[in-house]
Amino acid sequence: MSLPDFIFDRVTADIRQQMAGIAALTDQLARQRLTPDAQACVSGISEAADAVQRVLTAALDLRQVATDGLRLEAEPVRLRDLMDEVQDHWRAAAAMAGVTLLVSYDGDPDAAVVSDHVRLRQVFDGFIGEAVGGARRGAVEASLKAEAAGPGLRIEGRVRGARDPTWHAQELEARVRDVAAQFGLEVALGVLLARQIVEDLGGRLTDETNPGAGHTVLFAMDLAKAAAAPEPVRATTSRSAHVLVVDDNATNRMVAQALCEMFDCTCEAASDGLEAVEAAKAGRFDLILMDIKMPGMDGVTAARAIRALPGPAGDVPIVALTANADPDDAAGYLAAGMDGVVEKPMKPEHLLAVLQQALSGMGDEAAVA
Repeated sequence: MSLPDFIFDRVTADIRQQMAGIAALTDQLARQRLTPDAQACVSGISEAADAVQRVLTAALDLRQVATDGLRLEAEPVRLRDLMDEVQDHWRAAAAMAGVTLLVSYDGDPDAAVVSDHVRLRQVFDGFIGEAVGGARRGAVEASLKAEAAGPGLRIEGRVRGARDPTWHAQELEARVRDVAAQFGLEVALGVLLARQIVEDLGGRLTDETNPGAGHTVLFAMDLAKAAAAPEPVRATTSRSAHVLVVDDNATNRMVAQALCEMFDCTCEAASDGLEAVEAAKAGRFDLILMDIKMPGMDGVTAARAIRALPGPAGDVPIVALTANADPDDAAGYLAAGMDGVVEKPMKPEHLLAVLQQALSGMGDEAAVA
């Protein structure tokens, strides 16, 4: 019997949240003075947690493809930076596998397209993962070429060392079993996702047999030109923001605090809504990160209570932290007096964006550094 969708969604959301907690805690441990053996154990835990997150994310993406189609977020993507990221991401893994990774970009250094940055990365990740897993020795080559095509740009990616990606749909189960048996489930899911992304971006996927042995996977697509992707904005001010993190789960509190510390914010914590309201009365916080589902007083009730406080204490920005961040839920949080929403498990870039928006009115008094 298959799980109902709402149970599946809840289970996977909880797994992602807990794995994000493990990743944050191991990051904190890695900053401590540990013996070499302890450091190796922490690194192993961190790598395992990252692998679980990647497998789960790929599986959820593929499930979404089957039900609603792949979600794409168009944004300016600087192609040279994309390939730099690919190289940085795979350098260590290739070295550990005894493989030389050669990454190149051919085109205007400032060329940018309108596409989904994450999805384009996942295309290279899927095929490079298979190539590195199968190379054992020698070299894996990944390249991207960009050239003008009418009003837009045609990009052509190549990964030398990946296997023939042009198999038919009826071969799906056999191919997934084969790749998973040789290279692991993460690689198998990555290849499936890479194929689907190329199709959904309107691309063409082909295969070339290399002289001697092996294959080169090629994908090409025509994309609209974009202005160069903007550089991240970092605010610098005279002091850091002071943040109240509210969550009934101790791991979640530590994750949120660790992320805030990445941006030089100082933190205090509360474990329920009532404690949050009492802490807010002192008026010493620049921002409150509020969990929604908590025993006793929930986050929505606590937000309303804080908004009813007199003076500056009632005006503090409040941002919801929740796994339930669809538009209807978000509208309810905003109606309760909150200023924004960050979906769990939290990503640093999402938290940074919300922090900057919530604290933008603080001028030189406080901001995200």
